[in-house]
Amino acid sequence: MREVDEDFLHPKYSAKPADIPGLNEAVKRISEAVKNHEKVLIYGDYDVDGVTATTVMKDALTLAGVSEVLTMLPDRFKDGYGMSERVIQRAEKEGVKLVVTVDCGTGNQEIIARLKEIGIDTVVTDHHEVMCELPKDAVAVVNPKRQDSKGKQARELAGVGVAFMVAKKLVEVGLIPDGQEKWMLDLVLIGTICDAMYMNKLNRELCFYGMKVIQKTRRPGLAELMRVARVSKIDTNAIGFMIGPRLNAGGRMESAEISLSLLNTTSKAEAARLALKLDELNSARKTEQERAVKEIESEKRLDEVVVYDDGPVMIAKGDWHEGVIGIIAGRLVEQYKKPAFVFNNDLKGSGRSFGEFNLADALKACEDVMIGGGGHAAACGVKLMEGKLEEFAEKVNDYYRSLKLTSQERFLRQKADLEIADLSEIKVELIDEIAQLEPFGPGNEEPIFRIKSRVMRTTTMGADGKHVKIEVADGDKILPLVKFYAEPEYMRVQAGENIALLVTFMKNEWCGRISVEGSIKDFDEVGEEWND
Repeated sequence: MREVDEDFLHPKYSAKPADIPGLNEAVKRISEAVKNHEKVLIYGDYDVDGVTATTVMKDALTLAGVSEVLTMLPDRFKDGYGMSERVIQRAEKEGVKLVVTVDCGTGNQEIIARLKEIGIDTVVTDHHEVMCELPKDAVAVVNPKRQDSKGKQARELAGVGVAFMVAKKLVEVGLIPDGQEKWMLDLVLIGTICDAMYMNKLNRELCFYGMKVIQKTRRPGLAELMRVARVSKIDTNAIGFMIGPRLNAGGRMESAEISLSLLNTTSKAEAARLALKLDELNSARKTEQERAVKEIESEKRLDEVVVYDDGPVMIAKGDWHEGVIGIIAGRLVEQYKKPAFVFNNDLKGSGRSFGEFNLADALKACEDVMIGGGGHAAACGVKLMEGKLEEFAEKVNDYYRSLKLTSQERFLRQKADLEIADLSEIKVELIDEIAQLEPFGPGNEEPIFRIKSRVMRTTTMGADGKHVKIEVADGDKILPLVKFYAEPEYMRVQAGENIALLVTFMKNEWCGRISVEGSIKDFDEVGEEWND
């Protein structure tokens, strides 16, 4: 059982910034930019964490008194991840004296050195693994994953969390009015959840108060996006599955600048236009990823699709939109229970992993067939040399085998926190109690319950019948359970069967009536009590 105390349920907000190396030097240089009326360029990333971090840093520098703050995001299709040549051109053209990165920059020594050569300083704020020497030409490198970092809590910050610590430090030195940084917590919440950061004490504190701020957000674009997405209640699912994917859709399908503009606009009309645009892009993203998954699953492999699935790591390549290959890789992990890399025809790829197979380490074993790459233990990006797909597949699978890992699927199995023997115990009041643990995330997962009961009926849902509803009964109590993108075994469940399932619960509001339904996470072992 989890140890949940009052400090966990109601954490206290701390005005003190986390202990991160480079933070003092960064704020000192920003203070000089304020004093000298310098123009500052913020360079971010194209995912949710990068877009929210860019906005938080812009808010912070503006409040601190920087005379002109410019922003720039990389183009996924032109620049790839990290700092590109274009940041040098833009900074020089605009007469910028300082570049501040968010959610990137730790591995961009060459670009930072070239900026210094033309008289432009760089402050790096990042949270990615340090895979090489720190850029010596940067004025400061604020990264909680530096070897000299002493703050264990800060190691789990998202890029937006690191940017927020810069804001807190600017408050501490008197450049931002006390308390004004709290209005940035709506975006800290979104970036932290969408980047799947570990919900330790520090992230729990930031997200707890972020939940309060987002409900009264001052950002017209965010409010409009929630309206378009039909978010009626702010919770982890709303952020992770409704708000986050739409903010991500800009960078995935077209340009992250759309999402950045949405978060920064003060015009309600502009907010409505941009929110609708992101909603359309998100729909296109879903269509594209479904096409790719169908092609990979096809028994008759298409000529343009290459799949290596005999080894412990799955590799797939096809004519797919670059913006969705990471999502496709995630879907393959769920379906095939093995790490996966997905590449487009330009050999740009994304990897997803789980358990003890660290993708950042795996890429180091494949460097001689790569143009570039990097990321986290569970997610990464990579660009291969032409004609090196098969060799990459061999190398990454050989590296996996060299680790001699065992029973990795156990990391994907769901485990019950509690068993409910009587369905009548499942009431709206129970859901309200569970909600006190929000927001959920790694380290504070949504509670999973084991129920065993008799099936009343099974029906498929959705235009393509990929979702299933299983209604179970216990006496007079009937409980509907839903499984989205259900595997074939769920489709085969028949009325009259006795099953044991692992589920989470949610409220369902319809025509003014509030009821409880379950979301199926997994089958559980059928006990002997069903075999009579």
